[in-house]
Amino acid sequence: MSVYVGIGVHRKRSQVAVIDQSGEVLANRNVPNGVEPILGVIGGLPAGTPAAFEAAFGWGWLVELLEDYGFDPHLVHPLQCKAIASARLKNDKADAAILAQLLRADLLPEAWIAPPPVRQPRALLRHRAQLVRLRTLLRNRIHAVLADHGHGRPAGCWSGPGRAWLASLELPAVSREVAEDDLARIDALQVPIDRPGLEVHRRARSGPRVKVLTRLPGVGPFTALVILAEAGDITRFGSARKLAAWAGLTPTVRGSDRTVRHGHISKQGPAWLRWILCEAAQTAKRPPQFAASYQAIAARRGKKIATTAIARKLLTRAWHLLTAAEHLAAAQATTTASAPASPTSGTRPQTREGSPNPG
Repeated sequence: MSVYVGIGVHRKRSQVAVIDQSGEVLANRNVPNGVEPILGVIGGLPAGTPAAFEAAFGWGWLVELLEDYGFDPHLVHPLQCKAIASARLKNDKADAAILAQLLRADLLPEAWIAPPPVRQPRALLRHRAQLVRLRTLLRNRIHAVLADHGHGRPAGCWSGPGRAWLASLELPAVSREVAEDDLARIDALQVPIDRPGLEVHRRARSGPRVKVLTRLPGVGPFTALVILAEAGDITRFGSARKLAAWAGLTPTVRGSDRTVRHGHISKQGPAWLRWILCEAAQTAKRPPQFAASYQAIAARRGKKIATTAIARKLLTRAWHLLTAAEHLAAAQATTTASAPASPTSGTRPQTREGSPNPG
């Protein structure tokens, strides 16, 4: 008998519902998060049992649990699950049962679950980007302190001469304390920023797909690694437009009868991917291959929308480059597999079948 599992994931507890093939609820329990409580409800189910859960805060542990114990995890797109959002009865028990029922009926709006080889580099790259953002925040705080007292150094404050200039300023005691505290935190962040940076450079040197993406203007090794980590397997997208739509870089469309309105980009995909593409677009908009498009769009719609348009063009070019590289690699693998095996070195030639060459 086939069974289906729906799980409502929360920070401390989860609601686990189990239904059979006819839709009858076999179990619906609220348990603490953890391996033993979850397995206490679904541990006796057969291997390969499908389990659905929404993409809520902190769902990674549940994916690992389900994969380790042989279940078939299904990640539900929360914004597209209208059956739960529009339900008249809205609580954890009903939500978990609805997830199981939608799974049984094959009506789930699913999201992609990145495999562990993708999740780990993604976590590393996001960690380094967040550390750099924190360092930028601290630097901006120091700039604000200096601006309050009419000081500024165009050459910067973070090199050796800049630090000496900053130390020589006459600042009030509190302002000096704020600046020195922020400088100490900036120095403390340097080691954890450099440590992932070394791993990033190692992965960039060993990855052929990184070299393919760095052909694009504005795309360096770090940007290429973020694109690959966020998008995952590029072959799962049938076209560049589908990749752009998944990344949230296509406009929203509202149409009825003969009226069609296009709005801003949907922003439904991974925010980190849009961020890194927009960062790369700041440089890519200057070379000739993108400059004309950027200037034309900026004149009509403004610089921000033009930069976003260049970000989408970069992602489109990335899809074509990666797809071409995948096809080339597949063709080479096929050619290598079909090529006749070379004679084994050290084997004596034979004059006729079964008879060794005399002498």
